[in-house]
Amino acid sequence: MSKRLDISVVIPLYNEAESLPELTAWIDRVVKGESLSCEVIFVDDGSTDGSWEVIENLKKEYSFVRAIGFMRNYGKSAALYCGFAAAEGEVVFTMDADLQDSPDEIPEMRRMILEEGYDMVSGWKKRRYDPIGKRWPSKFFNATARAFSGIKLHDFNCGLKAYRLKVVKSIEVYGEMHRYIPILAKYAGFRNIGEKVVEHRARKFGHSKFGMERMIKGYLDLITVTFMSHFGRSPMYFFGGLGTLMFLFGGGTTVWIIATKLYKQFHSMPLRPVADQPMFYLAMLAVVLGAMLFLAGFLGELINRASSDRNKYLIDKTL
Repeated sequence: MSKRLDISVVIPLYNEAESLPELTAWIDRVVKGESLSCEVIFVDDGSTDGSWEVIENLKKEYSFVRAIGFMRNYGKSAALYCGFAAAEGEVVFTMDADLQDSPDEIPEMRRMILEEGYDMVSGWKKRRYDPIGKRWPSKFFNATARAFSGIKLHDFNCGLKAYRLKVVKSIEVYGEMHRYIPILAKYAGFRNIGEKVVEHRARKFGHSKFGMERMIKGYLDLITVTFMSHFGRSPMYFFGGLGTLMFLFGGGTTVWIIATKLYKQFHSMPLRPVADQPMFYLAMLAVVLGAMLFLAGFLGELINRASSDRNKYLIDKTL
């Protein structure tokens, strides 16, 4: 039985041809200096700038290079999902391909995983070279994520992270959930999550692929991951529970309104027609919404049990 690799480095990329040779050489220096066995898995997310040709040339020079190429651009989460599926190292790292993450952090983060017992170590870019228009929204976003998840990290979206192999094999990264891998790991049962201050370098080539729309997507994804973590396997608990409460409230209010009318009518007391009371229509609305929510939960349960693997991406080539 062959010995497991010490580390896997998963690098998602989109149009980063200029930075790849320097990044690969840097990783090579680090792993040789630490005498580590490794694999570097580039996941080309549909690049159009010749990144795949650069990776093919790197494969000839560095035996540890592996690669996955998508037919089109699926996004960072899809790239990480496929990279995690291919990883075989005892400790798995992720980093961006733009040279803003430093491979020099690898040895210490690996030590934290193996010696300090962390399941996952997330980088914290304490000093950032991004413009203020990205830094302050990021601070607000991270504060919200900490409040929702209870995970005390300063930088949820840092691309530089280290994981035990079993962590990346146990979580499902889809959509835009790469921002919330620490939350996914926590809800998968891996609660020993650490943090390390890491060097953040100014971008050397190209430009950022993410715009301000990621802030809106980020908050929508935070709601999604929170919901899916609690109710993804049993949507009936949420929709059915809320629907039952609304149905009981609406039905009870309706019975009370009708009973009040009959009581007053029996005792010849002044009364308002039921159809003239706004509360009656609110009660009817609650009954209808309650029934719809209950049905949504029931359909969710049926879909959940019949669904197949959602993560299917068209891989064009591999190395």
